[in-house]
Amino acid sequence: MFAHIMIATDGSDLAQRAVGQGLALAKRLGAKATAVTVTEPMSAMLVGEAAIALPIEAYQEAASADAARILAGVSAEAVKAGAACDTLHVSDQFPAEGIVAAAKAQGSELIVMASHGRRGLSKLLLGSQATRVLTLSDVPVLVCR
Repeated sequence: MFAHIMIATDGSDLAQRAVGQGLALAKRLGAKATAVTVTEPMSAMLVGEAAIALPIEAYQEAASADAARILAGVSAEAVKAGAACDTLHVSDQFPAEGIVAAAKAQGSELIVMASHGRRGLSKLLLGSQATRVLTLSDVPVLVCR
């Protein structure tokens, strides 16, 4: 059915539940799994004087360290679940675009990710990465709540 599953995570508790479900599905199907986390470009995170005060190298180091921590947690969960899982850090991209690009580059046939379930004004203001992935993706997306 699916030979390669891309599991997207931002390290949150909600995303961690989706990681568990993605790993369980990959194990059950005998599929290859790749966990991906995406870090945004610095300019998207900071504006004005804050962007000037923080050197880009410091931001990139912090983003890489955070991604390594997130992906190490996924690797540990994969070992516990008895599922093989590669990890991938995509930097300097917006989350939805980075997830879809990684899935395409890796030849993934399914993307598994969490949704924060925002509605109304919070969805309008904060957006929904899951909705954006659904819009951009050419492959099926399993959204876990």
